[in-house]
Amino acid sequence: MIQGMIFDINKYSIHDGPGIRTTIFFKGCPGSCRWCHNPESLSPSVEILYRKDRCIECGGCLKACPNKALSITEQGVLTDSSRCRVCGKCVSACPSEARELVGRTVIVDELMDEIEKDILFYDESGGGVTISGGEPLIQPEFLIALLKKCRERNIHTTVDTMGYADPETLCRVAEYTDLFLFDIKHMDSEKHVECVGVPNKIILSNLRMLLENGYAVKVRIPVIPGINDDPENIERMGKFIVSLPAIGGVSILPYHDTATKKYIQFGIDYRMKEIKNSSSMSAEEVAEQLAKYGLDVKIGT
Repeated sequence: MIQGMIFDINKYSIHDGPGIRTTIFFKGCPGSCRWCHNPESLSPSVEILYRKDRCIECGGCLKACPNKALSITEQGVLTDSSRCRVCGKCVSACPSEARELVGRTVIVDELMDEIEKDILFYDESGGGVTISGGEPLIQPEFLIALLKKCRERNIHTTVDTMGYADPETLCRVAEYTDLFLFDIKHMDSEKHVECVGVPNKIILSNLRMLLENGYAVKVRIPVIPGINDDPENIERMGKFIVSLPAIGGVSILPYHDTATKKYIQFGIDYRMKEIKNSSSMSAEEVAEQLAKYGLDVKIGT
């Protein structure tokens, strides 16, 4: 049985593809977007989230930890990562639920049991299952096995990806995928590395490959203040997208900083904390500029 690592399942979603959907979040990502809204998705391993605002500093987690990795300080309960083995005993011992294991190993049949509970909603709304992350393509065998099972049950499948993967792997995934939500984040490869962590050449190439082979794709552009919202970059995006065959629309995703608290809970520095919810080009202006190329552009998912 093929196993995979996920960190969340979101039911009754209406923002991750057509209709009412079940969104499954895979854990692990080859990138590290500065604005990532799911910092818990970046590592492919199980992690422990700590909510200081819930902690009553009772010391139960310290007593439960077999490796003496925890200590109470003025900043709350700190973890010595060199000692922590992520065994979860501190989580079980916490009476205030200030500690939580993030990430779990599952098999395809286990996920299908959850998915099939909502088939009626999919059928009535034209919905289905969306695989998100993290980056689903870093767990290709698990992803393909899940997509195959959904295909057998006639459940619509959407894969939310930035397309950073071996082309052969992407083609194997595409065979069982009804729709791709494909992110374009910057047209300049050096700036893409700076703000996303990986170059964009293979991403843009994979997007073109999918469309040239007739797969359904909707392009999504997160508009990030000070990162990719300058008119020159948007113009380059428009020219590139309009050169693609049979593009299935463009979605503009405005930036928001709702993930800031998550970074604090994971002890990660949020590199966008000085950015305000405004940009040199608003989402409406970006949509207007791209629409000039004859593209079907919408704001939001």
